[in-house]
Amino acid sequence: MFTERLQQVKDRIAGARSISLVAKDGIPVESVGESLLDLEMLAAELMSQVRAVSQNHQEISVGKVRQFAVSTDRFTLMVGSLTPEYFLMMVLGTDANYGRARFELRRAVSIFEEDLI
Repeated sequence: MFTERLQQVKDRIAGARSISLVAKDGIPVESVGESLLDLEMLAAELMSQVRAVSQNHQEISVGKVRQFAVSTDRFTLMVGSLTPEYFLMMVLGTDANYGRARFELRRAVSIFEEDLI
C-alpha cells in the first residue's frame, strides 16, 4: 500500500537514493529505492538518535523534532515525522536537492496521514 506513495515522494527529489516508512521503534515498514545500505540497521540507529534529540528538546521546551538530518561524506540522511508513531527516512546522495527533500518531508504528512492515523 505504501510502496506507490513512497516512490512518488522519492521521484520528486533529485538525488534521492531510497526512502522508507519507519515505525517509532525503528523498524522499517516499507522501503523503495537502492539498497546501498542496511536500511533496517540505519533506521534503528537514526530513530534512536531522533528519540534522544526529541527528549532533550522537550526538556528545554523547544518542542518536538519534526525533521532530523545527518550529513556524511557519502550521504545525507533525513528523518521527518509523519505522526507520533511513524517517520519517513530518506537516503540522499551528495548530488541531492536537500531543500526539495525537506519540502517533500513536510508535504508527505498529508500524503500518508489518512492511512497512518
